[in-house]
Amino acid sequence: MIIRELIHLLQLVALVALQALVFNHMHLFGYATPLVYVCFLLYFPLNYSRCGILLWGFAAGLLTDIFSNTPGVGTASTTLVAMIQPVLLQAMAPKDCVEDMMPNFHTMGYGNYARFFIILIVVHHLLFFALESFSYFNPLHLLLSCGSSIALTTSIVWAIEHLLNRKS
Repeated sequence: MIIRELIHLLQLVALVALQALVFNHMHLFGYATPLVYVCFLLYFPLNYSRCGILLWGFAAGLLTDIFSNTPGVGTASTTLVAMIQPVLLQAMAPKDCVEDMMPNFHTMGYGNYARFFIILIVVHHLLFFALESFSYFNPLHLLLSCGSSIALTTSIVWAIEHLLNRKS
């Protein structure tokens, strides 16, 4: 139990550091900024406590807000994702899965897992960019930023997932 929490803590620190040091400085075409720290919430098992996921999501958002200078935006969006992650995972998981199933391509299948992480990324990015802009006077800019960031984040998370699964 303690080992699993330490692994989550190391994953969180690594993803927040990557986000703050690398991904926050990437702005493709002036619109797309990958927000890969949200993939931290993808790797909680099916039987993990909902309260625990909410606390980890809040911590991930708070740390990202501190190091990215986005006051409250990351916290709100990752907390929402942490709130819907267990429900979505339960709905997308195969009916004959084990109780402590870790979500990935092998346990859920490509289609279900792709839908699972794309829905979480879309929900996160929609709330993130809606709160960040706080103004809807330029909806085209908001849609371009949100859509291109969703596409870029999804492709990076897809690549990370394939790299992690290739090793195992």
